[in-house]
Amino acid sequence: MNKSLAFLFFLCCAAHAIHAQPEKNPRPDKAAATEVLWDTYGVPHIYASSLEAMYYAFGRAQMHNHAGLLLNLYGQARGRAAEYWGEAYFAGDRLVRLFDLPVLAGVQYDKQEPVFKKILDAFVKGVNDYAYSHLDAIDSSEWVILPITGQDVLAHCLRVVYLEFLAARDIGITQRTKPASNAIAVAASRSASDHALLLANPHLPWQGLFSFFEAQLSAPGFSAYGASLVGIPVLAIAFNRQLGWTHTVNTIDACDRYELKKLGDGYLLDGRQEAFGEKEATIKVRSKDGKIALRKVVFKTSRHGPVLEEGKEKAYAIRIAGMDNFDLLYQWHLMAAARNRIQFDRALQMMQLPMFNVIYADNAGNISYTFAGTVPVRDTGNWKFWQAPVDGTRSAFIWQRSHPYEDLPKLLNPRSGFIQNANDPPWTCTYPPELHPEKYPAYMAPVEMGLRPQRAIEMLKANFHISLQDLVAYKLDTRIEAADRVLPQLIEALRQYPDSLGLQAAALLEKWDRNTDSASAGGVLFTRWLDRMGNDLFAVPWDIKNAMGTPSGLKDPRVAAAIMDSAAGAVLHTYGRLDVPWGEVFRFRRNGGDYAANGGPGNYGIYRTVYYRPEKDGKATAIAGDSYVAVIEFGKEVKAKVLLSYGNSSQPASPHNGDQLKLLSQKELRDALLTREQVLQHLEETERFTDDQTRRSQPRPAGAGLY
Repeated sequence: MNKSLAFLFFLCCAAHAIHAQPEKNPRPDKAAATEVLWDTYGVPHIYASSLEAMYYAFGRAQMHNHAGLLLNLYGQARGRAAEYWGEAYFAGDRLVRLFDLPVLAGVQYDKQEPVFKKILDAFVKGVNDYAYSHLDAIDSSEWVILPITGQDVLAHCLRVVYLEFLAARDIGITQRTKPASNAIAVAASRSASDHALLLANPHLPWQGLFSFFEAQLSAPGFSAYGASLVGIPVLAIAFNRQLGWTHTVNTIDACDRYELKKLGDGYLLDGRQEAFGEKEATIKVRSKDGKIALRKVVFKTSRHGPVLEEGKEKAYAIRIAGMDNFDLLYQWHLMAAARNRIQFDRALQMMQLPMFNVIYADNAGNISYTFAGTVPVRDTGNWKFWQAPVDGTRSAFIWQRSHPYEDLPKLLNPRSGFIQNANDPPWTCTYPPELHPEKYPAYMAPVEMGLRPQRAIEMLKANFHISLQDLVAYKLDTRIEAADRVLPQLIEALRQYPDSLGLQAAALLEKWDRNTDSASAGGVLFTRWLDRMGNDLFAVPWDIKNAMGTPSGLKDPRVAAAIMDSAAGAVLHTYGRLDVPWGEVFRFRRNGGDYAANGGPGNYGIYRTVYYRPEKDGKATAIAGDSYVAVIEFGKEVKAKVLLSYGNSSQPASPHNGDQLKLLSQKELRDALLTREQVLQHLEETERFTDDQTRRSQPRPAGAGLY
């Protein structure tokens, strides 16, 4: 866009912005049917006259806190980000085009239930209205993608859920940390208050398309509090006065990578040559000087699915189940609208979730676990068989159907009185186990269990009167379960094979509290040793017959002692002391804030899961892990403690970009503000909209959508 046109564009939009500025102090306004009360942590509390008005305000609210990120994500979902912003986005555009996400999103938009299409359109209108009236808050390079459409929103959802969550490993998307989560549900029978409890705690990267947005949405017949990923137009993890749910990433195989044997210009299938399907696309790429280059890309398809990569003799195709589901967002809306277990189960039975465990609790004292997702029906093979590249020469391996709801592992009100999931398979969602792998197809889920779910059960199993405060304490627990399995043997080995530095390490580790709190001294040394030990750590591997007692013991004490000598030398060299506190090394940093961290990687068996990136200053900065936290008690009046670790805004100038890091460092949660009266006591600003505003589109400023 040239300077004169950009200036004209700004002037046009500034006029709209004058009329849309939020009030700092709320005033009664009978004409305003929708009200957005922003609390002091940047959480919008939306009170609307209808569902459409509520979701209109939700679209505006997401833009208010994440305008730059939101528009960038929708641009990527179009498969035109390289055209808008340059070469760095070319690979992503190619992947989006390979799977035809914009086209598929268009088909899905046409299939939306009429009631939800109105909701989706209202959200989109809110996004666009905010953009056109607040262009001063948006980088001019992002104006080009306006206006946003419902198709853009659906394409974004497809990209996030299917490509970034479900199929990332098979596609080859490299992520520093895999999406993960913790969840606990406590039945009334095991609760100190006789009310069910729920812990929601996803662990995702702290930026980009994995960023969470926290909000409260209210309209006639609907009221829910929760969070969703930026750009998703409904709450994906939520609770209301009657019930709530959370998700964890489940051990589901709904995506397979096939190895094709090339034959002539095609590939071998059932002893015969099969032709590749082909389609050509032109991807525009913007250079630094603003010029557009055209790149022609040829995509190949097979009977298995799109071809990801191709060599001289082999090609690899991918098949993803459930991408023709079109009601995922509507299902999430109905889950939040449910008022009892029957209504919630009816929503689950829509089977639109392609993956995710669903952990549930309600005010009747019920808890449940559902292994949700689109699991292909396979005629052969176990879990291990389908994890490796599948033989693409046999059409018998190309699955066509998916398991119905009745086939999925589920558990309601287990005898133990609790459910947990920390990304382990269904078989250990409670303890003693009540779901058994031999009753399900061998490909349904693996038989394994990490240390993090074992840590969860270890905390829960001896407490038969679990309170809200107990559940908060469990959530914030930083103990290393791996240390409980090997530390005594390690200390013994260091003394059995003495070295001066090793003996100093033994003395320190003997005093260490086995936690990764900010002041804990010993965790830095132990985890440095743990990382160097790798897979050669335990003498006894995990065994389902002793699920809570394995793995255990040191595999080779002499090797363990030698590696500790090396690890201690590295710690001493880097930090000048062995007893460096955890929080001096590991930091919570964002937008100028810098605080002592606590918690660490989940593979150590730490429930307070945080992942770090080494920095040049010798420190390590948190980049993923504990994202959104909600601990809820479903009593007569719902109580909830919440935290969004990195803050509820990604806008660089926002005071809410990083404002919750201090609470994170102090191991504190916020009180969720669930009533209008509570919100008014912690009010930052107010917005009001009339019904006419939520229905009538804002005029599109001159130059919008143009460079």
